[in-house]
Order: sequence, then structure tokens, then C-alpha cells
Amino acid sequence: MKNLVIALSILLLFISCKQEASVQTTTAPTNTTQISENSNTTLKYKTLDVNGVNIAYREAGDPKKPTIVLLHGFPASSYQYRKVISQLENEFHLIAPDYPGFGNSAFPDANTYKYTFDNIAITINSFLEKKNINSYAIMIQDYGAPIGFRLATAHPERITAIINQNGNAYEEGLGEAWAGIRELWKNRTKQTEDALLSAFCLEGLKWQYTHGVRNTETVDPDSYNLDYLRLSRPNAHAINLDLFYDYQNNVKLYPKWQKYLRVNQPPLLIVWGKNDAFFPESGAIAFKKDVKNIDYNIYDTGHFALEEDGDAIIKKIRSFMRKLSK
Repeated sequence: MKNLVIALSILLLFISCKQEASVQTTTAPTNTTQISENSNTTLKYKTLDVNGVNIAYREAGDPKKPTIVLLHGFPASSYQYRKVISQLENEFHLIAPDYPGFGNSAFPDANTYKYTFDNIAITINSFLEKKNINSYAIMIQDYGAPIGFRLATAHPERITAIINQNGNAYEEGLGEAWAGIRELWKNRTKQTEDALLSAFCLEGLKWQYTHGVRNTETVDPDSYNLDYLRLSRPNAHAINLDLFYDYQNNVKLYPKWQKYLRVNQPPLLIVWGKNDAFFPESGAIAFKKDVKNIDYNIYDTGHFALEEDGDAIIKKIRSFMRKLSK
């Protein structure tokens, strides 16, 4: 019954968004002015050229303190970590890059920049090396998981811990909402691509933030409006469909990432929204097979758990990171 409800909700989204998503518009809601919750904030909005790609990032806190690299998901940006940065900058060094084509980073043409998870991970690794950040915890969510695990398997000695908010690494963690993308993997055609376009319309984006939450009023509407603004740019749908298609290569790497976990045993904090249609709680449970040092926490919320349960999750992050420094 639960799977049927998810399937029906996705179908209704597709019907309501089909006309909007079929024709990309260049207009979208205007960005709102961001006001920090912390009057003593050290937060800076910076950019750095990485092999010809301008990477935008948020950075706060003292670089001499333990570093947490915040890796965002789809369709988001470093904006999703605004609460984490605001509340933890007094105790940790936080850095949150926007991937190429996301947030405020450059949006290079697909002819000059290959939109694959391998390539994005290479860019983010180069970004961190250019910043001389060689020892850090990673916080991963959604797309942040395949990027973070590529960083971890390439340089396991650099990873001090993993904070995981709905970042998957197991087949059993792929939920019913992947049905359309699995069809794309089997046969990439205009028909299988068009079936996914509802993910890019405003209602589809709002659904990703509000599905599974207890109270939709806890979700900042700027989140999905900002995502819609960026996804309304010419060619944005095309490069994101490329990433949807490439996600199958992440699944092929799951055994490698699981071996990394078993061999290296990084301290792991799970802070997971159990009502996520993309990555349900089964994905969180799976980590218990391979990681011994695990702080396991499940929340009655959705895909972007920080929206509704940010305060509780951030309190867990603070406690978890403090234990590492003892």
C-alpha cells in the first residue's frame, strides 16, 4: 500500500507538471535576501577557480578547528546547510561548496565540462586541495554521498568521520521513487527522459522537500524556489538528466564503498529522515552491516531532514564531533 501511495503521488506530480516541465522557461521566482541567524557570524560567500570552473562556496568558523565539508544533494546547493553553518561555526570550521551547475557555481556547457559523478568528485577534490584542506569530516546527503564516498575511497587518510543524512551506499536503500530513473538506465529515450521532467517543475521540487514531513510549515519555501530558479536556466534539464543516467555508475560502486567502510571503519553518524521516498530507512539500516562505530538516529521526516529536524540533528552533530576530538 505504501509503495502504491508513493507511485500515485509521483504520477499526479507528472500530470500537473507535464506542461510546465516540457518547455523550459528563463523566468523564475526572485531570490530573497538571506539573513543570518547569528549576528556574530564568520560566514563568507566565496568563489575559487578550479581548473577553469568557478566554484562558489560558503565558509565559516576557525580553520584551525576541526573541519566539516558539507556536500549537498539534488536539486539543492550549499543553501541546504545554512542551519548547520549558523549553529556550528562557533566550534568548527565549515565549508560547503556548490557543485558545477548547482547553486552559485559556474554552469559550464556540457561540451566543455562532463557532468558525471566521477568528474564532479574530481572537481570537489581539487577544490579542497587548492584550499589546503587535507583532514576533514564529510556531511553527505543525496548526491553528496556518491561524491563524498569517491573522496573517501581516493584518500581514506583524509576522512576523519562521516555524517550521513540520507546519503545512500546500498542497493536496499534505493526506494520506490527511483522507478522512473531505473527505466532511464534500461533504455535512454525521449520517452524515458520526458517521464522524469516533473522532477524539475516547481511542484515537483516542492514535493521533494515536503513529502514525508510532519508539518510542511517547517520547510523553507526559499529552498525549492531557489532550486527552481537554477533549474529554469537553458540546458539545466539536460545536464541533470545526464546525472540521473550516470547515477547507475554509483550503484556499481556500492561494493567498493562498502569495502572502504569495513576496512577503514570511519566514525559514522546517521541522522536519517525515515519517510524519504528516494532513500528510505532501509538504506540507513544497511550501514550497520559494515560499520562498528555508528551513532544511529532516525527522524520522522522526509528527504531533506534538516528542514524539519535541523535543531535536533545539529545537536547530534555537535556531540558526535566533540567526542572525536577527545
